[in-house]
Amino acid sequence: MWQKIKQFLREVKIETKKVVYPSKEELIGSTWVVIIAVLIVSFYLGLVDLGLSKLVKALLR
Repeated sequence: MWQKIKQFLREVKIETKKVVYPSKEELIGSTWVVIIAVLIVSFYLGLVDLGLSKLVKALLR
């Protein structure tokens, strides 16, 4: 069992050396894309929620 764990950890070490990390500029750009996407989706879902709640209130009257 310990041999399998050691082998796994060796393979993990080898694979992490192959990883290409983004540059600082790429990371900042991607972060802005995520922030803007989250704001757009949350605004849209807020409007849908508001519309549906008004519809339900109107139906229940």
